[in-house]
Order: sequence, then C-alpha cells, then structure tokens
Amino acid sequence: MTDAFHNTINKLADSGIDSPRLEARMLIAHILGVDINNLPTDITLSAKQQSELMLLVERRIAHEPLDKILGYKEFYKYTFKVSKDVLSPRPDSEILVEEAIRIAKMTSADSILEFGIGSGCLILSILADCQNLRGLGLDKSPAALKIANENATMLGVSNRVEFREFDYFKDRLTSSFPLIISNPPYIPTAEISQLDTEVKAHDPLMALDGGNDGYDHYRQLAQIIPNILLPQGFVLLEGGAGQADTIASLFVNQGLHLIKKARDLSGVERCIILQK
Repeated sequence: MTDAFHNTINKLADSGIDSPRLEARMLIAHILGVDINNLPTDITLSAKQQSELMLLVERRIAHEPLDKILGYKEFYKYTFKVSKDVLSPRPDSEILVEEAIRIAKMTSADSILEFGIGSGCLILSILADCQNLRGLGLDKSPAALKIANENATMLGVSNRVEFREFDYFKDRLTSSFPLIISNPPYIPTAEISQLDTEVKAHDPLMALDGGNDGYDHYRQLAQIIPNILLPQGFVLLEGGAGQADTIASLFVNQGLHLIKKARDLSGVERCIILQK
C-alpha cells in the first residue's frame, strides 16, 4: 500500500488538491471498505483495487468533489449520503443548525418545516438533536427526496419526518409551523460560471441559481412564510456573503421582526433569524 499511498498523494498534490495526504487515505479506505481510522499501514492493494483507486484519483484530479466520489459527507455531527442530485453540505451551514436547535429547545417547538431540503442535512441534524421535534421537508427534486429519505433512515429519524415533492413557486401549504428553515439558491445567475469547478460542475444548478440578483427565492419565500409561521414562531434563513441585510429586509417588510444575524466560522453573516 505504501507505493499506492504515495503515488496517490503525489497525483493529488500535483493537481492542486489542498489536503492530498488526507484525501489519499480517504480514497484508499473507501476502496478497502474500512474506516479511515482503522486503515493499516501494511496492506497491499490487489491489481483490481489499484485500478479502482486510479479511477477515483482521476475523478478527483478532474476536481469532482471528494464527497461526490465517496458518496457521503460529514456535516455537523453526522454523516450524510450525497450524490450529483444534491448540494454538498457545507460547514458554513452548521450555524443555522446550531441556532435552530437552540431555538427549538428554548421554545419547546414541536415541529419544523424546511423549504428545499437537498440531502436533508439541515432538518435531519436538527431532528437528530431534538428528540421531541417532528419535521416536514419540501423539495421539487424527486432525486433529492430519495437521498433525504435514505439519510433519515440512516440517522434513525424517519419516523419523525415526512418529505414531500413541492415547488414553492407554484404549490401552497395550509399547515402552520413554529419553526421554519431554508437554505435556498442564492448565487446570482451571471456569477455561477465563475464558481469553482467543484461547485458549478457537480452541484445541481437549481440548488445554486438564485436569479438575476440572487434574491428570487427569498422574495418568493417572503410571500409564503409569514402566512404559515405561527405567532411568536421563528424562521432561519441561510444567505451568501453580503446578503444578510437584503434578505432580512424582504421579511421585515412582510411583518416579521429581525432577531439576529448569526456569523459562521469565517465571520460571514450567514444565518438570518426572524420572528413573527
């Protein structure tokens, strides 16, 4: 394995991969079907395994995201299945999860709604930490709903969550909720071509494209959410760098009150929290 390990490191490093040693270990552990923490140093890869490894390395040096190659991504405290059909979970989004859990426990909320679930990493992380909470997740992508359902089963919360195909530009809800979250598409259309290859070529376009100025989805949600948010209920929204004030104003103009703009680990005002 030593030669395969070092060859893999060198190939990844030469292609500008930031953590070539760690990623080499993850790819080899994936090929062997073992946990990376249990990866021995004295294993020899078979010819078949070496061939499989080289195929994965070629995908990685073409800047396909590692999580899409492995089929999973660590997020918050949990592991989520991912595919080309869902946005890769980002550490930036963990602040929304943490704030939602804090609010759910503070208010004894009994249910949570998410618009646009993708892999389900947001609502499922919250449900996994809040045992008394039930959830409804909405997404217009059947492929994303399938991934989210699989993740709900993996996390052991499938009995407390329902996922439903839903397009919030067309469909309407009649139920009300004390807690609503969303991480909608917020990249301005013209800026998508400037994104890293790992994002623009491998995340679904509909999870990225926020319209001409990036706010199309927020405008639509601002027309919907105030009507289905219970009195004193909270809504938590994720936004991009420099977008928090505009996002907040869209909802304040619909009668909600801005409570907080929570910063992620990079200092970006990432999570906008409002209350009815």
